[in-house]
Amino acid sequence: MLRRNFIASAAAIAMTRPGFAATTDDSFEVTRTEAEWRAMLTDTEFAVMREEETERAFTSPLNDETRPGVFHCKGCDQALYDASTKFKSGTGWPSFYDNLPGAIGTKEDRKLLFYVRTECHCSRCGSHLGHIFDDGPEPTGKRHCLNGVSLTFTPEMA
Repeated sequence: MLRRNFIASAAAIAMTRPGFAATTDDSFEVTRTEAEWRAMLTDTEFAVMREEETERAFTSPLNDETRPGVFHCKGCDQALYDASTKFKSGTGWPSFYDNLPGAIGTKEDRKLLFYVRTECHCSRCGSHLGHIFDDGPEPTGKRHCLNGVSLTFTPEMA
């Protein structure tokens, strides 16, 4: 837990640093102008999804979501994570041990001066989702630590 507390503290520090919008190129299937993104997202959603900021821990209602279903990208509605891969990480952000095939892209994130992270984003629209760490449960050992504001949830129909 000490490592997770350290990472959460580091994330809080990083939130005060200006982000960089690496998701503004036209290499994604779904593209929008900055004005179009701003019109469809709240200020917080825009800061997280388009400027790679981080929402405050323990603020997303999706952190406590436990129903069967699928988590989608708020920017383009692409299915990203099956709820069966969600787990309680104790970090304050929705966490998953695996994504749906082809749903996310990754890149190196060096915004923290002393720590290199793996950033993950929607493969369809480039919206920033969060980061992937190597301290998750089996079978992958990964923890996809995501910003709830980047996601929507569709419960499974009975």
